[in-house]
Amino acid sequence: MQKPFTLALLAALAVATGPASAEKIRDLADVSGARENQLLGYGVVVGLSGTGDDTSAPVAAQSMQSLLTKLGVKVDPKQLKLRNVAAVLVTATLPAFIKAGSKIDVTVASMGNAKSLTGGMLVQTTLKAADGKTYAVAQGNLLLGGFDAKGGTGSSVKSGTTTVGRIPEGAIVEKEVAAEIVTGGKLKLELRTPGFGTANKMMEVIDAKFGANTASAPDPGAIVVKLPSAFEGKPIAFIAALEELEVKSVHKARVVINEKTGTIVASGDVRLSPIAVVHGALTIVIKEEPVVSQPTPGLLGGTGGTTVVVPKTDVLAKDDPKSMKYLPAAPTLSDFASALGALALSPREMASVLQAIRTAGALEAEVVVQ
Repeated sequence: MQKPFTLALLAALAVATGPASAEKIRDLADVSGARENQLLGYGVVVGLSGTGDDTSAPVAAQSMQSLLTKLGVKVDPKQLKLRNVAAVLVTATLPAFIKAGSKIDVTVASMGNAKSLTGGMLVQTTLKAADGKTYAVAQGNLLLGGFDAKGGTGSSVKSGTTTVGRIPEGAIVEKEVAAEIVTGGKLKLELRTPGFGTANKMMEVIDAKFGANTASAPDPGAIVVKLPSAFEGKPIAFIAALEELEVKSVHKARVVINEKTGTIVASGDVRLSPIAVVHGALTIVIKEEPVVSQPTPGLLGGTGGTTVVVPKTDVLAKDDPKSMKYLPAAPTLSDFASALGALALSPREMASVLQAIRTAGALEAEVVVQ
């Protein structure tokens, strides 16, 4: 019977055995200038039920003192020993072309030693981009995907994470990010996976639709497109029509192995040349157990020595020979899956064999081990 890993291999490769289908340009490239921006801020969560930061992490207390001072409340720092306050980092993603007044989601994560953020509320926090400018302000009640329940006898039940939460539409955009997508009557498409073949096919499709010499590629990662005269003054309509074009992209042959989950995924035009594989398994077992050494009783009930514990170690080496496996040529992914399935190896063994086959020059694909 084949191992579960082999079945997972066959199932994973079967997904990719169908004929290659065309993909739309919007799934292959992004318009230069239409990009997201990451936002980051530092804030304080209040309203916790004794699960916040303690005195060994005074950042939250210092932040509360600063906040109260801004609100006109004077307080002695020595008296701030709160357990219902937690210092947090707040992150968000600012979408392209979003306008001031729009709302975005934020993620809140504890940065101290708070046990849980359940029931907490984020106090008004400014979110800044890499340029140091504020683009949004966040505030609101947290939603957590986990829970942590404890009983009086010390028993507890925990599920998920209670130190990270989200606030849906918890931030209001205060400043827009200027984006210029058309410059000098041209726009640029940035390929998500650069490649000479995909870039060339994309140029051919664009020229066939909007006219010769409409598209050019300065490198395999970008396509420069001229705005046709029919779309002059209508860049949005042109980009919408451009993104609907279909391109048969060229994918790099790659085999990805995840030893933790026992998964193998192959993509692209993976091919296998005829090869013979011999894979042996050497097992070494070291067994150690204490043995009591009892001396022989002497005359008149005396003893000739003392009782001691002597360690005893047994080392057993077992080399399980395996027969040679001949793998025929595999010109398709389906053939490739069948050939590897015949080996019936574990994830660790399969990773070693694939790398050895790649080194021998019989596997026309890149092997990536995660």
